[in-house]
Order: sequence, then structure tokens, then C-alpha cells
Amino acid sequence: MSELVSQSGVPLASVKYYLREGVLMPGVSTGATQAHYGEEHVRRLKLIRALTVVAGLSVQKTREVLAIIDTPEADLFESLGRAVAALPPYTEGVGDFPRAKWALERLGQLYEPRYAAVAQLERALEAAEEAGLPLSEERLLVYGRHIMAIAEADLNDVPDDPSRAIEYAVLGTAMYEPVLAALRRLAHQDLASRRLAASR
Repeated sequence: MSELVSQSGVPLASVKYYLREGVLMPGVSTGATQAHYGEEHVRRLKLIRALTVVAGLSVQKTREVLAIIDTPEADLFESLGRAVAALPPYTEGVGDFPRAKWALERLGQLYEPRYAAVAQLERALEAAEEAGLPLSEERLLVYGRHIMAIAEADLNDVPDDPSRAIEYAVLGTAMYEPVLAALRRLAHQDLASRRLAASR
């Protein structure tokens, strides 16, 4: 286990906790008090840490995501949807989402109200309206065009193996959404700096 701690960079107490909680599979027993841990364990630990520490998932939500990765359904689209839905932000209920439906139909994209991101989009659009900054059709089309290009780049790298594909989708969503938000803010800063400098 000390070698696993060394290779993964995860503290011993955390490794033991993940083993107790069943999110890290046990090693292969090599004696009464020893077990062998391989590359698969290191990979799993890195995934667990990414989900719990970086994405902020509870151990319960992490267990849910890992179960989907370990035993994907025959319908990969459904498995991907369930796995990504386990990531925040969380929304309650299902139903009709008129703002999201309008936006997705205007973009020519699939509207499937069971998918968690549809409810997330509805809540975000509603909040923007309530703040007095509704999303205009012009802005929607600009955002949609560029976000579709990002999604295409992401999907071009999806592994063929269903379990790896789900892992890739979950990690990509959790790790890169903050990158996208930060890049957008930095682009604003860069443009504002140049435009304001030109107006002086």
C-alpha cells in the first residue's frame, strides 16, 4: 500500500477511507496483512481524487459515477447522460423547460427533457432573466456555434471502450468546464484591455 500511496500521491488515510467506502477496489491478497496494488488502482485513485477534490462530489455521488463507469448500460448514450447528471450543478424534477426548449430548438439541437443539462440550462436562463439580462437570440447563436465546435473537439477524442468513454466524459466535464469559464473571463479581460487602451 505504501507503493500505491507513493505512485498516486494520495495520502494513506484517504486510500484506506476509499477502500472502506468501496470506491477503491481491494488489492490482490499476497498474505495475511498484505495486498498487491497495480496500475489499475493508481488510475482509480486519480479518478476518485478528481471527482471528490476537484469536482467536489461526495463519496456517495462518486460511488454512483464509478458504478456507471464499471458497468455501462448497452445504450452508451444513456450511460453517459446518467454519469454526467451526477455532476453538479444539481436540479430537481422533470417537466417542461420552455426556455431551454426554445434555445435548443433555435440551435437545431436535441431537446430531451430527461437529460439533466436541459434543466440546468432552464434554471440558468431563468436566473439571467430575473437578473434583467435575458439571453438574446443573437448571443445564443454566437454561443451555440462556438460551444458546438468545442463539443465536436471533445467528442473526437472519446475512447471506443464504453467504460473509458464514460470516464472521459465525466472527467472532461468536471475538469474542463472551469477551464472554459476561466478562458472566457481572460478573453473578456484581453479585449477590454485593448479596447480601453485604444480609446484613451
